[in-house]
Amino acid sequence: MTDQTSNGFAHMPARGQSIEYRLYFAVIFLISLPWALASWALGLARPDSEDAGLGFIGRAWRQAAIITPMIFSA
Repeated sequence: MTDQTSNGFAHMPARGQSIEYRLYFAVIFLISLPWALASWALGLARPDSEDAGLGFIGRAWRQAAIITPMIFSA
């Protein structure tokens, strides 16, 4: 049996995002759309907020991009 631990870490080829990750991302994105729409509508009254330039789709996308990696890192 060969001892492969003495050579350090083996190079792992870069993979794209898995189908499971994309599926979770899509589900979280769809769930966050209504909340992002409400947040965006309320934010129209306060144009000085940090999210003033984002539309509701951008807000939902950002939330999904934050939440999905948390699920996969657990």
